[in-house]
Amino acid sequence: MKNKLILFSLSLAIAANFTFCGRLTTENEVKLNGMAQGTYYAITYFDAENRNLQPEIDSFFRAFDRSASVYLPESIISRFNNNDPGTIADDDFTTIFKKSIEVSEATKGAFDITTMPLTNAWGFGFTDPMKLDSAQVDSLLQYVDYRKISLVDGKLIKEMPEIKIDYNAIAQGYSADLIGKMLMDRGINIFLVDVGGEVLAKGKKPDGTLWKVGIEKPSKEADDERALDAIVELEDKALASSGNYRRFFVKDGKRYSHTIDPKTGFPVTHALLSTSVMANDCMTADAYATAFMVMGVEKAKEFLESNTELEAHFIYTNADGQYETWTSPGLKKLIQKK
Repeated sequence: MKNKLILFSLSLAIAANFTFCGRLTTENEVKLNGMAQGTYYAITYFDAENRNLQPEIDSFFRAFDRSASVYLPESIISRFNNNDPGTIADDDFTTIFKKSIEVSEATKGAFDITTMPLTNAWGFGFTDPMKLDSAQVDSLLQYVDYRKISLVDGKLIKEMPEIKIDYNAIAQGYSADLIGKMLMDRGINIFLVDVGGEVLAKGKKPDGTLWKVGIEKPSKEADDERALDAIVELEDKALASSGNYRRFFVKDGKRYSHTIDPKTGFPVTHALLSTSVMANDCMTADAYATAFMVMGVEKAKEFLESNTELEAHFIYTNADGQYETWTSPGLKKLIQKK
């Protein structure tokens, strides 16, 4: 699955003010920025009371990490992974788990939260990359299958204790949804929430314009300067992105992507470089952005034909190694090419 520490989607509406933490830039516009979940967050909202909600938002992220972060040893997900018998799922953990299984079923396993043993073995988790051969990958695949886990009365049931789960491909999107709910509960209905490139937009700005969000153009090297492929105008929608072009390693002349195919156990090798998915909520968009990276262009396009509640923008290489794009009809109406 993808590592969510890497930014793939840039919010143009807030990027220019990224350094002004908690600053009230106009009478009604509030811009907040900070760090959470190993990445940045950037939030813009319009509030007649000019409230600065940064302390509440920072407190929310700390509490959320105690549920869903594999980087905190004391979090619920880490305790489940370590087979702590006294661990009970909270509401956030449960919501993410149910959505994960839903997306896994819908994509026939292209999305799978049990890939953590493979992610670690390939060097995209907590350990250095191993020298893996097919036999070693096969030995790890026995621990990878979303059908081998279930949540019963708040307890994570695993067929084998070695199974470990990872919410990195879905948790940031859900955290953006929860921030949006927090704002709406306080009567704030015009906002843009960006958590590490996973974006939730609500309403139109007071001047009647839509929120503008950038989709990053794939780079050839991990440290290349960032550039935009397109700009999307959003209202009451979420947009999440995933890509293979910044997090990888090269060994013996071969490039290994961080997106692991749960069925083969190996990094994906198809031509799809970046997916951006639009949905009604950010958790859904986040999960399907990863699933499509596993599926590849053609299978993802087929999936979208029968799942019209989703829209997507794909960037991939053709047979000549040149970049090409494909955009679903609904998203094409909202997209501006750079």
